[in-house]
Amino acid sequence: MTTNGRILVTGGTGYVGGRLIPRLLDRGYRIRAMVRSPQKLLARPWGHHEALEILPGDALDPVSFLKAGEGCRTAYYLIHSMNAHKRQFAEADRQAAENMVACAEQNGMQRIIYLGGLGDKDHAGLSHHLRSRHEVEGILARGRVPVTNLRAAMILGSGSASFEMLRYLIDRLPIMITPRWLRTPCQPIAISNVLDYLAGC
Repeated sequence: MTTNGRILVTGGTGYVGGRLIPRLLDRGYRIRAMVRSPQKLLARPWGHHEALEILPGDALDPVSFLKAGEGCRTAYYLIHSMNAHKRQFAEADRQAAENMVACAEQNGMQRIIYLGGLGDKDHAGLSHHLRSRHEVEGILARGRVPVTNLRAAMILGSGSASFEMLRYLIDRLPIMITPRWLRTPCQPIAISNVLDYLAGC
């Protein structure tokens, strides 16, 4: 038995999205996952679940985004561009967020749930990626559909890019001298807790 209404999950092949979808399926939700590479989800153990619909689409294509949102009451927005060139990833993040807003409004959604990043948006030392996360948060909030914003720093769990990078450094450099300017406090969170918060929303 499934709950009423379908949930759109964007970024379903990512680290968080790929772990959130089976958790939502276990709770009885009907899920539509919009992904650029459907085969990546079909290869998962839950990829052929009866309550899962996998739809090819691109967050930068407003037409495919709009189609993906048809009949969905809620959307998880888990898209972050990781392009190395700051102007390119910031513009991609901006365009995708605007497409999410249009999709949600035109499909009459009730809520968007966004996982962004920690940090004071006005801090002078904020990275370009975190600035882009905060900009996306603002774009989503300016739309007519209510938004639930969750923020996380480093997510701890096997397979997380930031965690694996940290583990790689520790394995190879048990002692490391860092520059004086490297004084950014971090509040890590376990992937299990992130999933609990997202599913709880």
